[in-house]
Amino acid sequence: MIEPSPPFRLDLTAWALRRRPHNAVDRWDGHVYRRALPLGEGAIALAVTQGGSQDTPRLEVTLRGDSIDRGAEVQARGALERLLGLGADLSGFATMASSEPSLECLAARMRGLKPPRFPTVFEGLVNGVACQQLSLDVGVHLLNRLSMAHGRRVDAERSALRTFPGPEELAAVDPADLKRLGFSMAKARTIVTSAREIVDGDLDLQALEGAGDAEVLARLTGLHGVGRWTAQYVMLRGLGRLHVFPGDDVGARNKLKAFLGLGGQLDYEGVERVVSRWAPYGGLVYFHLLLDSLSRAGLVN
Repeated sequence: MIEPSPPFRLDLTAWALRRRPHNAVDRWDGHVYRRALPLGEGAIALAVTQGGSQDTPRLEVTLRGDSIDRGAEVQARGALERLLGLGADLSGFATMASSEPSLECLAARMRGLKPPRFPTVFEGLVNGVACQQLSLDVGVHLLNRLSMAHGRRVDAERSALRTFPGPEELAAVDPADLKRLGFSMAKARTIVTSAREIVDGDLDLQALEGAGDAEVLARLTGLHGVGRWTAQYVMLRGLGRLHVFPGDDVGARNKLKAFLGLGGQLDYEGVERVVSRWAPYGGLVYFHLLLDSLSRAGLVN
């Protein structure tokens, strides 16, 4: 059993992580959150349910696989800490939101949402690259295909659950194979090249955890095929930098305009100016606006 930092709602947090109903990597059936994780040469499947209330939350976690030991439990807990933002203290955000009625109302409706992160920075990078200049719907379809084609199968799991492929799996792939899945050749090369550099020891994305924003932005945009939007997406969803609102994200920009009732165009600099009022929680507002859009679509209660 895991006790997240309250308040916590598994449904809201799982939706912020999965983004779209057809996400086959992060699954939510209205009661159970499911995901597969790599373990050694194999994989494990985890299933998470919530008991208690959002103010006294308890998570029950079930692991399945061929070799479930203490090491597997520790790895699964560490992954869930990132995936579901279990230890995040958002009391400062709640205090800030209380000073602005519209934001206070949104925060109240989404109370219990925690900021999700991908288990690895590499997964965040691949997600960002896949969704470049595409709708999120299409991007998630591409990521599903990537996982089904190159992710690990959990031997004890009868479902189609697969791990998200890591650098070891993708370094051995020909970019043409990813093109056949629907990726552009440019995106395929970016993903495979990054994976190979990680495997060869020339690129350490996890080391960016301790770097400053300017260094992270420079390092990421220095990668072939990675621009500002992808870099900021990785900073928020891969590195957990909750002050980062990806200002080049057209969908998020439109959500922001609608939320504030703004007319006309809103460019990157305009987003930066608007979001500065919510510093250092711009990224949290990003997640709240995403959940608001999912709520309007009838996916989130």
